[in-house]
Parts: sequence; structure tokens; C-alpha cells
Amino acid sequence: MKYLIGYDIGTSSIKAALLEIETGKMVDALNSPDTEMEILSEKHGFAEQHPERWWEELVLATRKLKERTSFKPDEIAGIGISYQMHGLVCVDKDLQVIRPSIIWCDSRAVEIGKKAFHELGEHFCLEHFLNSPGNLTASKLKWVKDNEPELFERIRYFMLPGDFIAMRLTGEATTTVSGLSEGILWDFPAKKVASSLLDHYGIPESMIPALVPQFGVQGRVNEFAASILGIKSGTPVTYRAGDQPNNAYSLNVLEPGEVAATAGTSAVVYGVSGSPDHDPKSRVNSFVHVNHTDSSPRYGVLLCVNGAGILNSWLRKNLFSGSTYNEINAIAATAPVGSAGLRIFPFGNGAERVLENIDKGASFTHMDFNRHDRSHLARAAQEGIVFALQYGMEVMEGMGMEMKTVRAGHANMFLSPLFAETFAATTGCKVELYNTDGALGAARAAGVGSGSYPDHRASFRGMNVVKTYEPPRDSQAYLDSYAQWKDELGRVIQ
Repeated sequence: MKYLIGYDIGTSSIKAALLEIETGKMVDALNSPDTEMEILSEKHGFAEQHPERWWEELVLATRKLKERTSFKPDEIAGIGISYQMHGLVCVDKDLQVIRPSIIWCDSRAVEIGKKAFHELGEHFCLEHFLNSPGNLTASKLKWVKDNEPELFERIRYFMLPGDFIAMRLTGEATTTVSGLSEGILWDFPAKKVASSLLDHYGIPESMIPALVPQFGVQGRVNEFAASILGIKSGTPVTYRAGDQPNNAYSLNVLEPGEVAATAGTSAVVYGVSGSPDHDPKSRVNSFVHVNHTDSSPRYGVLLCVNGAGILNSWLRKNLFSGSTYNEINAIAATAPVGSAGLRIFPFGNGAERVLENIDKGASFTHMDFNRHDRSHLARAAQEGIVFALQYGMEVMEGMGMEMKTVRAGHANMFLSPLFAETFAATTGCKVELYNTDGALGAARAAGVGSGSYPDHRASFRGMNVVKTYEPPRDSQAYLDSYAQWKDELGRVIQ
């Protein structure tokens, strides 16, 4: 029997999934740790994690997976990696981490990115990078250069979280074109590293690791990693991608017009385009999609709301202690559509790109102590997240994207019927939920990269629709509530 392993390097935990190649069915999957990993925040707007913690939890997850399934070391045909996007990992000449990772929801580099956008020229940046340098990986490294110069001098390579995990597996520092594009480190028309931005920031191009293909042998597990993981030395790492391009892959969203969504710590809508489009205000971001080739170009347009599932988590910790998410969803469903006028603006997890990198924090409005209880808060949170996504989807539609069907994994907030129903009613999109997630998607993609599957189509055997939500015939109450939320948004973020 042959298997594939997929890893999802998340903010809250590391997930490992074992996929049987022949049937395309998941054998087992688990998360480590059991409780959410901590985000370090020494100052307002800061968000960091220790990369070595990701590796430690990956090792634990793999060992547990091996104990529960008893796969043999030589039965793994390939390894795929999905990872939290836009993070910055810095290593020295010995490939040792020299500072905590500045992760995706960190806001410290907002002004650096704005300044570069102005100085390089907005037209130039949007033409060459499809984005403002914004608060993304390149700008975070510039912050390190400006604020930690002695540490910056020690950097041999900077990389994304998935590149770090691949390096721990193989002992080699590498990256991908898709990964560079998500860090605003790729010049699209020139089809090369964005040397203009690196030069502007004073960052040597030699700090970028070697490029490897998106699908294919990116390196092989070395003896040390093999010994602690319990797999065979030489096992190939055959795929890696940021969590949102990978989520799209896991849902077979590969062609122009197809759309994926997810709602974990953040909430995302990700659509595929055949042309290198951009939003003039860079409120949504365009990257190289995983199946991009020069002959069949594919670009992913990403809308992200940072403060989504983390809002639900905050409510659970502070107002629903001891309750499961299913119980909270049931409580939320007892409140009426529109939450009796209570509005929540879910922007409490760093600067929001869809708001042009404003960091105003979350807001609750129209709270009435005589009318509102926990059910209204729980429902208003889910409605607020959906409304924030709809606000961003209107930006995507303004770029020419037509969205009729949205695919998502039957996981995280899409496990809530209320959330899925509100999404379908507000956006007017049919919602298809599948028996997949990021770790499984990474495993399937690794099968293509290892040659276990002849093409992308073959990698989706065993994947099925679990549930479908059609927009209701009468969505007016949802649309009215969204219109009121949107009308208030301008005042809330001033």
C-alpha cells in the first residue's frame, strides 16, 4: 500500500493527513497541539510565532499518525505542505532560526509598504507586482532591516513558513514562484524576482532561497528528519503552497471563474483568473496560482478578512466558556436575521487589506441591554464575518470576476448551518461543501508532484460534495441587514 502525507501549518495548530493513493480516501488525520498555539503580541499590531514550535508539533503529529495507522516508513510516496501565508522566517548561515516569525496578521510594516507604494509609483507596483508592497513579507523584512540591523546582518535566507518546514525536512533552503508572489517578491511581466522592490528596500537578492517547481521533487527527507518522523530517508517533498492557494487546490478550484472559500482563523474568498488583474486600491491581492504555467496562466485573487474565526473563538472564550462551537451555533440560530439590529464589524486582528490596511479594531454597535443577549452576539458575529466577505467580494466583482458557485471544505465556520445559509443568502452564491481540508489538499497535490497521479483530475478521486446551500428565494432580510451594516462601515472605520 502506498500513501501520501499532507501537512497544514496553521496559526492555531499543525494538521497532518494520511491519504491512500489508490482510493483517494483519507486514512486518518489529526491536529497538534490539542489546544490553540499562542500568538505572541508584545505591542499593538505585532503577531509572532516560533517556527521551531511548528516543527515540534509537526513531528508530534506525524508520530501520532504513524502510531494510529501503522504505515511503514517506505510506504510514503510523497509529502505536501500547506502553510499560513505572508509570514517571515529568517535563518542564519547554519540554517538556524534567528528571530520569531512575523506572521500574516502582524501589522507593523503597514507604513513601510505604503511608503514604497508611493515612492516606486502606484502604477509601477500594480503593473509589476499586481499589488501594493503593503504589509506583506518583503515589507516585514524591511522592518527587520530598519529596526534590528545587527540581526539583519546575520540573515542568510529569508523564507515563508512552508519553506521553513521544507527546509527542516530536507536540510535545503528553497522556495517557489507562487510563494515569492505572495510575499510581493515576484515581477509578473518580467517573470523574475522583484529586484526593483528588493533594491528599493536594500535587501540582497542572495537572501532568497533557490527556486523549485510547485509540483515535483523539491527535496528529499534527510536522515535526521526521517529518524525522528519515522519515515524513510529520501522520501520526496513534492509540493508546497500557501494555505489559500492550497485550499483552492483542495477544492479543485483551478480554472478561471472557479471560486473557493474558507473560514478558519481568518476568512477568505479566493477566485481564479486567467489574466493578471489587480484592484487599483490593492484591497484584494493577486498571486501566482498553483497550476500556473506560461502557456496556461492562472492567477489567484485573494480576499482576506483577518478577524473572522478568531472573533468566534474570542466569543467562545469570553462569553460561552464550556460550550462547543456546535452549541454556540445552535444558540446563534435562535436570534432573528439581522440580530435585532446588533452589528459587529470583525476587524480586531490586525490591519485589514480590504479596508486599505486600516487597523481600527473590532466594533459592536447598537447594543441594547434590554433587547440583546448572547444569542444576538453570536449571530451578529457570524453575520458580520459574512458581510465583511461580501464587501470584499464586491471589489472582486469590480475586477470582472463573476461568482455564482463557491466551494468550501465542510470544516471550521462552514460547519455552522447558520454561517453557510447567511453566506448563500447575502452573496447570492450557491455554496458547495466538500469532504476535504488543507492537509488533504496538500496530500493530493503531493500525489501529482510525486507522479502517483497522472494529472490534477486524478488526484481528486474520493472527494465528494457533503452539503449544498442554495440562496433562498427570499433573501431580502439578509440583504437589508447587509446594506445597513455596509452603510455604517464608513463611520466605524473613520
